[in-house]
Order: sequence, then structure tokens, then C-alpha cells
Amino acid sequence: MERSNTYPVAVIDHAALRHNMALARKNAPKSKIWAVIKADAYGHGAAEIAKSLDSEGLAVARLAEARRLRLTEPTRPILVMGGVYNVDELHEAANLQCDLVVHNAIQGQMLIDNGITYPAKIWIKVNTGMNRLGFSLEEAKFWLSKLAYASKVPGPPGLMTHLACADNMFDALTLYQCERLQSIAKSDNLLSIGNSAGILEWSTSQSDWVRPGIMLYGISPFIKEIGSERNLLPVMTLYAQIIAVYQCPKGAAIGYGDYYRCTEPMTIGIVGIGYGDGYPRHVSLGAPVLVEGHIVPTVGRVSMDMLAVDLNSIPQTKIGTEVVLWGQGLPVEEVAKVARTIAYQLLTGVTNRVTRLHINC
Repeated sequence: MERSNTYPVAVIDHAALRHNMALARKNAPKSKIWAVIKADAYGHGAAEIAKSLDSEGLAVARLAEARRLRLTEPTRPILVMGGVYNVDELHEAANLQCDLVVHNAIQGQMLIDNGITYPAKIWIKVNTGMNRLGFSLEEAKFWLSKLAYASKVPGPPGLMTHLACADNMFDALTLYQCERLQSIAKSDNLLSIGNSAGILEWSTSQSDWVRPGIMLYGISPFIKEIGSERNLLPVMTLYAQIIAVYQCPKGAAIGYGDYYRCTEPMTIGIVGIGYGDGYPRHVSLGAPVLVEGHIVPTVGRVSMDMLAVDLNSIPQTKIGTEVVLWGQGLPVEEVAKVARTIAYQLLTGVTNRVTRLHINC
């Protein structure tokens, strides 16, 4: 990849994004899609990502995300999954014409008492087993009736739940959650259940609306899988460059804290990326990076602006050589494993000093 500086860059491939979106449609052909682009589209850039998605709607977690998104998405439905928490936010959500999730009695009562007719659809969040947000089944039935007959709420509310264990294909809780939500739905209540795992594996969750998130970015939602096993393509490839190469004798310490000593004479490459860019400081020794098609291990501690790699297997590597930290050729799920975290955290953790380069838009 040709570029004008040595700083890290996250290349965002919109062709891969569209491929993953098409896969979501293929797996849930009867469902409409809320494309989940919260947390700046999982670190990829929400405004840019939204333009490449042909979803019927867009879903975010917070009103502030919807406010920014509405600047570039003037007409498409935007769902605020966390709802609003005061009357001012409710009025702003109405002005933005956001679909709104209601997950507690305070939010429900605000809709009734606020003095305006809400202009978009209301979704009641039901706690079917996640025990995080949402009404109990009995509470949901009460609010379903109350909001259905409220003059300032347009049309019957939809019903929504969040799957707790869909990433485990052998956990029966997913079917139980689907059955619980379906048990209180009437014929005029739209349902939204399926997340990425639901779309790919749990047909029972493929309701009127589904909400793909992580799969859109090429990551498998399932335990111990990588995206390619589901024909998903990585959207983000995180690049940096070799900025120094050293010949170090046996016993030489590399980086802070005398954390690593060379076990033999070694060629050490310094890569211009660190935890200030979002690469995890707590990654295990020997984390994989991709250099000229070869997987090589990290050595020493990750610094704020750089990290070190063992180049003994490719000692001819020169300053300026591109390094892939994750993405094409190196699944982010593999890096997450040695960082003892999940791919979601790595993607959303890439900081704003890393340039996003959008291609195939």
C-alpha cells in the first residue's frame, strides 16, 4: 500500500462491508434490517459506513450518535436502542424522528406526558433472560396496552429483546428468549430479536426486524470461530510500518521493564503503532503480526507509540515495510485471543489518531 507517511492507518474496505451485508440478507431473507452502527460503526466510521449499507434502518445506542448520523442520513429510520432519559432528549429524538426504545416505566410515562405526538415508532424492550435492560413479561404486557392506546404514540409499539447467549450454538437460553417474547406479541406488534448470531444460526430469532452488528464488519459472533468460517470478510485492516531495525545480541533487553531478553542474536523490528493508537498493551508476548506475508511474534512490552517484533525469520525486512496488525491475512479474532479480550473491543478501541482510509466506496 502506497502512502505519504509512516503513521498507522485503518483501511476500511466497503466491498467487504457490502458482501457481509448481503450475507445477512441471505440468511434472514424475510426480515428487514437495522444495521447496527453504534460506537462509530464499531470503530469504522459511522457516517461513511452507513452510506454503503442498503439496510432499511440504522441502529445506534445513544441519542448523540443519532444526532450526528442524521446530518448525513436525513430520511432513513434511525433506532436509538438505549432510549432517552429526560424530556429534553425526548423532544430532540422527536425532532430527529428517531425510532425509540422504551425499557423502563419512566421512559414510558414520558411518552404519555410529554405534550407532543411522537412522530416515529416506539419499541418496547423486554427482558427475556439477559437481565440488563427491559421490562419483565408482565410489565411489558401492561406497557404494550398502555402505549397502544396512548393518543400521542403512533400505532402499536414493536417488541424487542436482546439475546444473551446466541454466540453459543448449544445454549438453550436463546430459544427460550425467543419463545418468551413471542408469547406476549399480538398480530400487530412487530418483533425484533435476531442479532448477528441469530441471523447466522438461530432461525427462530429472524423476526420482522433483525439487528446485525459485528458480522457486518467481518467478525464471527460465535465462540472460537473466525469470520472466514462464515464467509465473512474483514472490513478493517490495521496497518503500520517498520520504523527501525536493530541487530541485538543474545541477552539484550527489549523495551520497557526488562520484560523480554533476546534468547539468541536477533533481528528486531520496531513497528510504529502502540496503545496510544488502540493496539492492546496487555497483549501476550508473542502476539502475531503479519510482515511481508509472514507471521512474526511481538517481543517486549507494547509502548504508547510503538512495539517490537522478532524478525529472525525474515531478517531482510527494511524500514518502511508495511505491517498488518489485524485484518486481511490476520483475523482480528486471533489477536483478540492473545490479548485475552474480544474482537469488538479491539475494533472500537482504535483511536482517532489512526487515519481511516475508506476504499471501494
